[in-house]
Amino acid sequence: MIQVDNLSKTFTDPKRGTHHAVDRVSFEVRTGEVFGLLGPNGAGKTTTLRMLATLLKPSSGTATLNGFDIVKEPGKVREQIGFLSGDMGLYGRLTPRESLQFFAQLNGMDSARASRRIGELLAMFDMNSFADVRGDKLSTGMKQKTAVARALLHDPPVLILDEPTSGLDVASGLAIEAAVLAAKKAGKCVLYSSHVMEEAEYLCDRIGVISNGKLTTIGTMEELRAATGKQRLREIFLDLLGLAA
Repeated sequence: MIQVDNLSKTFTDPKRGTHHAVDRVSFEVRTGEVFGLLGPNGAGKTTTLRMLATLLKPSSGTATLNGFDIVKEPGKVREQIGFLSGDMGLYGRLTPRESLQFFAQLNGMDSARASRRIGELLAMFDMNSFADVRGDKLSTGMKQKTAVARALLHDPPVLILDEPTSGLDVASGLAIEAAVLAAKKAGKCVLYSSHVMEEAEYLCDRIGVISNGKLTTIGTMEELRAATGKQRLREIFLDLLGLAA
């Protein structure tokens, strides 16, 4: 469902010179799979996700999502994905309900389908108590729930989720986890980035570790345990980065 082929992104700054944010990254994410992309801050995770979502143009290489090329067919790619970015990008004057209605229209959903789907998501993430509160009055957790609901709204075949449980309490985080597992069961392709190792260990079928722009390791938990001799993903992650005690 996602095929990434030698994807690279280089930034040039007059003072700092050339920076290879993503350096020839290749991987695939299959139908009905949750693939975790993990790495320290500045490793290239978010840049990779933004290129796949067609928000950034690659310096070289490419990727296809559900058969559409991110360089040649960016409009088609956007129709295939639900993308959650770290900055959320909500409109402060719109309530969560209004925001979801607006994005339903952008995605070409008819009013009956949109109303039904919005009701499902408000219930799924326990949002009814603040569904009609302006966005600039919401807590960080409420905004995050709204952003996640927006990514799932049009029921896309591919989900790209960057830190979906950031700012959420335990109960809300569990609701996000349940939604991800339901998407997997429905045959969707989920690319998942998180700093919460326990969450990634529980949800992800395979995990890729990116460091300094390079994808250094890909494997199931069993394969990563065998490669490192560690059991918990937190320990495995530190070992792969060369930071283990």
